[in-house]
Amino acid sequence: MPLAVTHVLSTIIFVDLYRDYVAKHKKYFTLHTVFIAGIAGLLPDIDLVIRTIGSIFNLNLHWFFQHGNITHTPFFALFFLIPALFLLYKDKKKEAMYFFVIVFGILLHIFLDYLIGGGAYEGIMWLFPFSLQTWRIHLLSCTGISDLPMAIDAVILLAWLYHEEIKHKISDFI
Repeated sequence: MPLAVTHVLSTIIFVDLYRDYVAKHKKYFTLHTVFIAGIAGLLPDIDLVIRTIGSIFNLNLHWFFQHGNITHTPFFALFFLIPALFLLYKDKKKEAMYFFVIVFGILLHIFLDYLIGGGAYEGIMWLFPFSLQTWRIHLLSCTGISDLPMAIDAVILLAWLYHEEIKHKISDFI
C-alpha cells in the first residue's frame, strides 16, 4: 500500500511538473496551488480520521465510511469538481484551479491505491454510485517485499529533489 508520503509527493510532483513544463498561465499555478495539491493527495484517507473520531464517540458509522469506500471513489472527487467548474464559469480561474488540483490529487490517490495496493482490500469502486463492483491490481502484494513502500517513497523523494536541483537550483537557497 502506498504510504502517505507517496500520495503527497506524487501529487506534488505531477502538479509541479505540469506547472513547470505545460501551464501557460503560471499565475494560476502558484506554489500555494502545488501545496494544496499535496494535501489533496491525502484527502481520500480522511475516512481514517472519520472512523477514529467515530470510535472515540462510539458512533456506528455507515459502511461507506470504512477505509477505501466512499472517499476512494471518483464520486468523492465530484464534490470538488462541481465547485471548480462553477468558479471557472464565474471567471475565477485561480480559485477554480485550487479545486481542479484537489480533484487531481483525489484521483491520483485512488489510482495509486488501485495500482499499487491500498484503500479497501477488495479494490476501488470506479463506478460508484452506479455499481459496487471493485477492481484492483495491487502490484505490491505480488512482490512479498514488506519494505517496498518505504523504498518507493525514498526513490520518489530523491528523484524529485534531483529535478528541483536541476530545474530550480535549490542548492542556491542553502
